[in-house]
This record gives sequence, C-alpha cells and structure tokens, in this order.
Amino acid sequence: MTHKIIIDTDPGQDDAIALLLAAASPELELLGVTTVAGNVPLPLTTRNARTVLELAGRRDVPVCAGAAAPLDEALVTAEHVHGKTGLDGITLPEPSLPLDPRHAADFIVQTLREHAPGSVTLCPLGPLTNIALALRRAPDIAARIQRIVLMGGGFFEGGNITPAAEFNFYVDPQAAHEVFSSGVPITMAPLDVTHRVLTTRARVEVIRALGTRVGTTVAAWMDFYERFDIAKYGSDGAPLHDPCVIAWLLRPELFKGRDCNVRIEVASPLTRGMSVVDWWQVSGLPTNALVLREVDDAGFFALLTERLQRL
Repeated sequence: MTHKIIIDTDPGQDDAIALLLAAASPELELLGVTTVAGNVPLPLTTRNARTVLELAGRRDVPVCAGAAAPLDEALVTAEHVHGKTGLDGITLPEPSLPLDPRHAADFIVQTLREHAPGSVTLCPLGPLTNIALALRRAPDIAARIQRIVLMGGGFFEGGNITPAAEFNFYVDPQAAHEVFSSGVPITMAPLDVTHRVLTTRARVEVIRALGTRVGTTVAAWMDFYERFDIAKYGSDGAPLHDPCVIAWLLRPELFKGRDCNVRIEVASPLTRGMSVVDWWQVSGLPTNALVLREVDDAGFFALLTERLQRL
C-alpha cells in the first residue's frame, strides 16, 4: 500500500535525512515538499529542501515556500545547532530545481482537494505554521486529511530549547495549538522517542561506508550536527528527530506509544510551547494524538541505511 504524503519542513540536517528516507521509499508517494521558517529563515529552508531533492534525484517533486514567520511570535531559529546554512557539514551545489510559485498553505489545500478524502497524510517536521494556515484558509480540509504525523513536543524528556518546550512547538505555539485542536488524527514523535535514535560513531561509519554521494553527504551532516548534542547531553551522538516521522509511516511496528490528550501552552512565558501530554489519562479529556515513546533503534538505523543505499 502506498502512502500519499506532503512533507512540511525546515531543513536542518535531520529534516534533510528524513527527506532522503522518504525519497528512497517506494511505499511513499511524495506529492510535494513545503517549507517553513524554523531551524533557519525561510529562504535557506527552501533552498535546502531543493538541494536535498536534487541530491536524491527527485526533481519531480514540487517545492513550495510557506510562512516566513510564526503566526503570533517573532521567529526563533537554531543556527547554533544546524550552522548558518542549516545544512552545514558539507558544501553542495546551489540547486537548480525551480520553486513552485504557490504558497505552501495553498498547495496543501489544493492537493488535499484534488485527492480522495482520507488519502493524503501530512508530515510536518518543523514549526506547524503552514499546517495551521492551511486549516485557517480552508477548514473543510481537516476532514480530508488521513493523518498528521509530526515531530514535536516532549513529556518525560521535557524540552530542548527551554526546560519546558521542544523547539518546533516553541517557535509557533499557536500553530501547534490549532493543529492539535483540529480533530485530525495525529501521530506525535516527541523528544521522548527521538532521543533514543542516536547517531553513534559506529552508525555514522556504516553510512559513510556506503561509498555513495548520498552516504558521504549524510555522514558529513551527522558529523557536524552531533557536535551540539554531544556537548549538551554528553551522549554518544545526536538524536535523529525528524526521520522518526518517516520511519513510523514505513515501519510502525518499530515504535510503541499510546493514545493521549495533548494540549499546547500558548500563554505562559515560562512554559511557552510546552506539550501537556496526559500520558496517565488523568484529565478525562478525549485523546487526540498517538504519542510515541519507544523505538527499536537498531531496526530504525537498519531501515535508514538500507534506504539511503538505494539513492
């Protein structure tokens, strides 16, 4: 069975690896890539998405630029993690893949309306601004979305940009609130699961040993990207956050989680963007997301390496 997907992203090395994983997987029909400001500003995330698709040999996939800023907040970026380009670690040619002129939110609305209801999954890897904008512009599309599978939030792990908040939700908490209130089925890959898939030295070297342009590039991205988390957490490598979204679509049996009620804090300056996950079902509120917590990390990296080898 083929999943029709739209990836909304702010590349970022881990976003780029998620794009490559999707591009290499015949089970996924990549209808388009939409970009949002997040890890770096919008012109860079858009350039990076085009660069990655060219690296994957997927010039057939349209790329649409979207929101340059969050709904209600000033933009916060993460060059301290991803470098000034967002894809530091190796120099790649400037992309020639043309940019689709449609705004990301309009592309999402149009694509959902062109396909059968319940046949398209949205895969946001960054701040949820474009998804919220699409839902604002066309509330009817909520009933047409099969599922939203996203990376964001945290519960037991807390936050990574503040003590309470994960970066994607912190950047645009209002957008996250609106998405989690939309009624669309959601799968959430929080820090609790993404911190279990670490780019250990052995795993990086296996990917480098593929000997391909893609393998060499991904290993170089990992070399750069992991320096921040190694210094911060003292871990053996960095978490590959965003590829968990694509891996769940391909191999959901690698993950374990539970249905929870999830709400996003939008008012408090202390806990802005915090994901309040009712893991223990104490609120009595209806569940609105499958929250992932465990993963077979060896199986995850076996899948990633096998797919990268195809490119």
